[in-house]
Amino acid sequence: MISVIVPTYNEEGNIEACLQSLSDQTIPRSDYEIIVVDGNSRDATRTIAEKYADSVFIQTSAKVGGARNDGAVASKGDIIATTDADCLLPRDWIERVAAGFSDPEVVQLYGLVDPREPGIRHIISLAFANAFSRIGHSTNTLYYTLGCNTAFRRESFFEAGMYRTIDAGDDLEIARRMRKLGRVRLDSRLRVRFSMRRYVQFGTLKSLYEWLYITVKGGDDEKYQYSRREYK
Repeated sequence: MISVIVPTYNEEGNIEACLQSLSDQTIPRSDYEIIVVDGNSRDATRTIAEKYADSVFIQTSAKVGGARNDGAVASKGDIIATTDADCLLPRDWIERVAAGFSDPEVVQLYGLVDPREPGIRHIISLAFANAFSRIGHSTNTLYYTLGCNTAFRRESFFEAGMYRTIDAGDDLEIARRMRKLGRVRLDSRLRVRFSMRRYVQFGTLKSLYEWLYITVKGGDDEKYQYSRREYK
Protein backbone atom coordinates (compact mmCIF):
# COMPACT_ATOMS: atom_id res chain seq x y z
CA MET A 1 0.00 0.00 0.00
CA ILE A 2 1.18 3.51 -0.87
CA SER A 3 -0.27 6.49 0.98
CA VAL A 4 -0.33 9.84 -0.83
CA ILE A 5 -0.59 12.87 1.46
CA VAL A 6 -1.92 16.16 0.04
CA PRO A 7 -1.93 19.22 2.35
CA THR A 8 -4.45 21.90 1.40
CA TYR A 9 -5.68 25.35 2.33
CA ASN A 10 -8.24 27.25 0.26
CA GLU A 11 -7.38 25.27 -2.87
CA GLU A 12 -10.81 24.93 -4.48
CA GLY A 13 -9.36 26.19 -7.76
CA ASN A 14 -6.65 23.53 -7.91
CA ILE A 15 -7.52 20.51 -5.80
CA GLU A 16 -9.89 18.79 -8.23
CA ALA A 17 -7.37 18.65 -11.08
CA CYS A 18 -4.71 17.38 -8.67
CA LEU A 19 -6.90 14.63 -7.27
CA GLN A 20 -8.19 13.66 -10.70
CA SER A 21 -4.61 13.09 -11.81
CA LEU A 22 -3.95 11.05 -8.69
CA SER A 23 -7.07 8.98 -9.26
CA ASP A 24 -6.09 8.13 -12.83
CA GLN A 25 -2.89 6.18 -12.31
CA THR A 26 -1.36 3.14 -14.00
CA ILE A 27 -1.73 0.97 -10.90
CA PRO A 28 -5.07 -0.18 -9.41
CA ARG A 29 -6.79 2.37 -7.18
CA SER A 30 -7.00 -0.28 -4.46
CA ASP A 31 -3.18 -0.32 -4.23
CA TYR A 32 -2.93 3.21 -2.88
CA GLU A 33 -4.81 5.67 -0.70
CA ILE A 34 -5.22 9.43 -0.99
CA ILE A 35 -5.28 11.46 2.21
CA VAL A 36 -6.11 15.18 2.12
CA VAL A 37 -5.11 17.14 5.23
CA ASP A 38 -6.76 20.54 5.21
CA GLY A 39 -5.77 23.70 7.08
CA ASN A 40 -9.43 24.55 7.84
CA SER A 41 -10.17 26.04 4.43
CA ARG A 42 -12.91 28.65 4.11
CA ASP A 43 -13.84 27.60 0.59
CA ALA A 44 -15.04 24.35 -0.99
CA THR A 45 -11.68 22.54 -0.82
CA ARG A 46 -12.82 19.75 1.50
CA THR A 47 -16.12 19.23 -0.30
CA ILE A 48 -14.30 18.76 -3.60
CA ALA A 49 -11.63 16.56 -2.05
CA GLU A 50 -14.18 14.20 -0.54
CA LYS A 51 -15.19 13.11 -4.06
CA TYR A 52 -11.74 11.61 -4.67
CA ALA A 53 -9.83 11.06 -1.44
CA ASP A 54 -10.06 8.12 0.93
CA SER A 55 -9.73 10.45 3.90
CA VAL A 56 -10.19 14.21 4.33
CA PHE A 57 -9.67 15.89 7.69
CA ILE A 58 -8.54 19.15 9.29
CA GLN A 59 -4.92 19.26 10.40
CA THR A 60 -4.04 19.56 14.08
CA SER A 61 -0.31 20.29 13.71
CA ALA A 62 1.14 23.62 12.59
CA LYS A 63 2.26 24.54 9.07
CA VAL A 64 2.50 22.42 5.94
CA GLY A 65 5.04 20.08 7.49
CA GLY A 66 2.63 19.42 10.32
CA ALA A 67 -0.15 18.67 7.83
CA ARG A 68 2.06 16.09 6.14
CA ASN A 69 2.88 14.58 9.53
CA ASP A 70 -0.81 14.37 10.45
CA GLY A 71 -1.48 12.59 7.18
CA ALA A 72 1.38 10.17 7.73
CA VAL A 73 0.14 9.26 11.20
CA ALA A 74 -3.32 8.52 9.76
CA SER A 75 -1.93 6.56 6.80
CA LYS A 76 -1.77 2.80 6.22
CA GLY A 77 0.94 2.54 3.60
CA ASP A 78 4.44 1.13 3.86
CA ILE A 79 5.43 3.99 1.56
CA ILE A 80 4.34 7.57 2.25
CA ALA A 81 4.35 9.93 -0.73
CA THR A 82 3.67 13.66 -0.62
CA THR A 83 2.56 16.19 -3.18
CA ASP A 84 0.84 19.59 -3.24
CA ALA A 85 -2.72 20.53 -4.07
CA ASP A 86 -1.68 22.73 -6.99
CA CYS A 87 0.37 20.01 -8.72
CA LEU A 88 -0.58 17.68 -11.56
CA LEU A 89 0.75 14.13 -11.43
CA PRO A 90 1.59 12.00 -14.50
CA ARG A 91 -0.23 8.67 -14.79
CA ASP A 92 2.84 6.63 -13.84
CA TRP A 93 3.78 8.71 -10.80
CA ILE A 94 2.69 6.23 -8.13
CA GLU A 95 4.06 3.31 -10.15
CA ARG A 96 7.46 5.02 -10.34
CA VAL A 97 7.35 5.75 -6.62
CA ALA A 98 6.74 2.06 -5.89
CA ALA A 99 9.55 1.00 -8.23
CA GLY A 100 11.97 3.38 -6.54
CA PHE A 101 11.69 1.46 -3.28
CA SER A 102 12.57 -1.91 -4.81
CA ASP A 103 16.06 -1.14 -3.53
CA PRO A 104 15.89 -1.91 0.22
CA GLU A 105 18.59 0.69 0.92
CA VAL A 106 16.37 3.55 -0.29
CA VAL A 107 14.62 5.41 2.53
CA GLN A 108 13.62 8.51 0.57
CA LEU A 109 12.89 9.02 -3.11
CA TYR A 110 12.40 12.35 -4.85
CA GLY A 111 12.04 13.77 -8.33
CA LEU A 112 12.07 16.93 -10.41
CA VAL A 113 9.49 19.54 -11.36
CA ASP A 114 8.08 21.02 -14.56
CA PRO A 115 6.01 24.22 -14.72
CA ARG A 116 2.25 23.83 -14.66
CA GLU A 117 1.76 27.25 -16.23
CA PRO A 118 3.17 28.11 -19.69
CA GLY A 119 5.99 30.58 -20.21
CA ILE A 120 9.69 30.57 -21.02
CA ARG A 121 10.48 32.32 -17.73
CA HIS A 122 8.94 29.45 -15.78
CA ILE A 123 10.78 26.87 -17.86
CA ILE A 124 14.10 28.60 -17.18
CA SER A 125 13.35 28.99 -13.46
CA LEU A 126 12.65 25.30 -13.00
CA ALA A 127 15.52 24.26 -15.24
CA PHE A 128 17.73 26.11 -12.77
CA ALA A 129 16.06 24.41 -9.79
CA ASN A 130 16.32 20.97 -11.42
CA ALA A 131 19.99 21.50 -12.24
CA PHE A 132 20.58 22.54 -8.65
CA SER A 133 18.85 19.35 -7.51
CA ARG A 134 20.95 17.12 -9.78
CA ILE A 135 24.22 18.76 -8.72
CA GLY A 136 23.38 18.50 -5.04
CA HIS A 137 22.51 14.82 -5.37
CA SER A 138 25.53 13.88 -7.48
CA THR A 139 27.93 15.62 -5.09
CA ASN A 140 26.16 14.41 -1.93
CA THR A 141 26.10 17.99 -0.64
CA LEU A 142 22.38 18.84 -0.71
CA TYR A 143 19.21 16.90 -1.38
CA TYR A 144 16.69 19.29 -2.93
CA THR A 145 13.70 17.16 -1.98
CA LEU A 146 10.59 19.22 -2.67
CA GLY A 147 7.51 18.16 -0.74
CA CYS A 148 5.46 18.18 -3.93
CA ASN A 149 7.39 15.20 -5.32
CA THR A 150 8.92 12.99 -2.65
CA ALA A 151 8.26 9.71 -0.88
CA PHE A 152 9.52 7.87 2.20
CA ARG A 153 9.80 4.38 3.56
CA ARG A 154 7.32 4.52 6.42
CA GLU A 155 9.43 3.13 9.25
CA SER A 156 12.37 5.36 8.32
CA PHE A 157 10.16 8.46 8.11
CA PHE A 158 8.98 8.00 11.68
CA GLU A 159 12.40 7.00 12.94
CA ALA A 160 13.87 10.22 11.50
CA GLY A 161 11.30 12.29 13.39
CA MET A 162 9.07 13.31 10.44
CA TYR A 163 8.86 16.86 9.10
CA ARG A 164 9.81 19.79 11.31
CA THR A 165 7.28 22.59 11.52
CA ILE A 166 9.40 25.44 10.20
CA ASP A 167 8.36 28.30 7.92
CA ALA A 168 10.15 27.00 4.83
CA GLY A 169 12.76 24.46 3.84
CA ASP A 170 11.20 21.62 5.82
CA ASP A 171 11.23 19.47 2.69
CA LEU A 172 14.96 20.09 2.21
CA GLU A 173 15.84 19.72 5.87
CA ILE A 174 14.28 16.29 6.37
CA ALA A 175 16.66 14.71 3.84
CA ARG A 176 19.58 15.60 6.11
CA ARG A 177 18.12 13.25 8.72
CA MET A 178 16.85 10.62 6.31
CA ARG A 179 20.27 10.08 4.72
CA LYS A 180 21.61 9.00 8.13
CA LEU A 181 19.22 6.04 7.93
CA GLY A 182 19.79 4.94 4.35
CA ARG A 183 19.92 6.06 0.74
CA VAL A 184 18.19 9.25 -0.43
CA ARG A 185 17.70 8.77 -4.17
CA LEU A 186 16.88 11.19 -6.99
CA ASP A 187 14.83 9.73 -9.85
CA SER A 188 15.06 12.30 -12.65
CA ARG A 189 12.12 10.63 -14.43
CA LEU A 190 9.86 11.09 -11.41
CA ARG A 191 8.33 14.44 -12.31
CA VAL A 192 5.31 16.54 -11.43
CA ARG A 193 3.83 19.67 -12.99
CA PHE A 194 4.41 22.32 -10.36
CA SER A 195 2.52 25.59 -9.90
CA MET A 196 4.71 28.65 -10.34
CA ARG A 197 2.48 30.97 -8.31
CA ARG A 198 4.93 31.26 -5.39
CA TYR A 199 7.83 31.91 -7.72
CA VAL A 200 5.77 34.68 -9.33
CA GLN A 201 4.84 36.13 -5.94
CA PHE A 202 8.28 36.06 -4.30
CA GLY A 203 10.72 35.64 -7.18
CA THR A 204 12.86 32.61 -8.01
CA LEU A 205 16.07 33.63 -6.26
CA LYS A 206 14.31 34.87 -3.15
CA SER A 207 12.31 31.64 -2.91
CA LEU A 208 15.42 29.48 -3.19
CA TYR A 209 17.32 31.66 -0.71
CA GLU A 210 14.48 31.54 1.82
CA TRP A 211 14.28 27.75 1.70
CA LEU A 212 18.03 27.31 2.07
CA TYR A 213 18.43 29.96 4.78
CA ILE A 214 15.70 28.59 7.01
CA THR A 215 16.96 25.06 6.47
CA VAL A 216 20.46 25.98 7.65
CA LYS A 217 19.24 28.20 10.47
CA GLY A 218 16.67 25.78 11.83
CA GLY A 219 18.37 22.52 10.97
CA ASP A 220 19.75 21.78 14.44
CA ASP A 221 17.16 23.58 16.58
CA GLU A 222 15.76 21.16 19.16
CA LYS A 223 12.40 22.91 19.35
CA TYR A 224 11.55 21.55 15.89
CA GLN A 225 12.17 17.92 16.82
CA TYR A 226 9.32 15.44 17.00
CA SER A 227 9.45 12.64 19.51
CA ARG A 228 10.12 9.35 17.74
CA ARG A 229 8.34 7.40 20.47
CA GLU A 230 5.14 9.43 20.11
CA TYR A 231 4.33 8.08 16.66
CA LYS A 232 5.31 4.41 16.94
